[in-house]
This record gives sequence, structure tokens and C-alpha cells, in this order.
Amino acid sequence: MTEAKRSREAPWAGHLPEEAREHLKTARDEFHKSFEGMLPPEFLEHRRAARKEVLLAARSLIDHALKRMDDAGKA
Repeated sequence: MTEAKRSREAPWAGHLPEEAREHLKTARDEFHKSFEGMLPPEFLEHRRAARKEVLLAARSLIDHALKRMDDAGKA
């Protein structure tokens, strides 16, 4: 099990039976599918592209900060 998955499930570990957790996971997945079914496919494509642009913008900020740190260390 990955660390991210463990941390997401950790609050419920030991409090809910495995069967209940599986039911909740299935219900969540079905809810997402039904919600996305109400949205036009173009919206979903645009949402995905927009998310990618946000991540690329964050990458450029991190790259810039790393470059400034490197430049400051050379001076």
C-alpha cells in the first residue's frame, strides 16, 4: 500500500470494518462517475488542461526559486 493511500485511510483504520470502507470507496467512485456524467465532455477536457497548466506554472515557480538559490550560492 502506498504512503499516500495509508495517510488517507489512517483516520478510519480500526474504526470502520473493511467491508464498510470498501462500500464507502465504491460509493465515492460511483458518485464521481455520476457527477461527471452530467458535465459535457468538453468541460472535462478543459478542466484537465487547466489543471495541467496550473501544475506547469507551479513547476516554473519552483525552477525559478531553485535557480535563484543556486545563483546566490555562487556569489
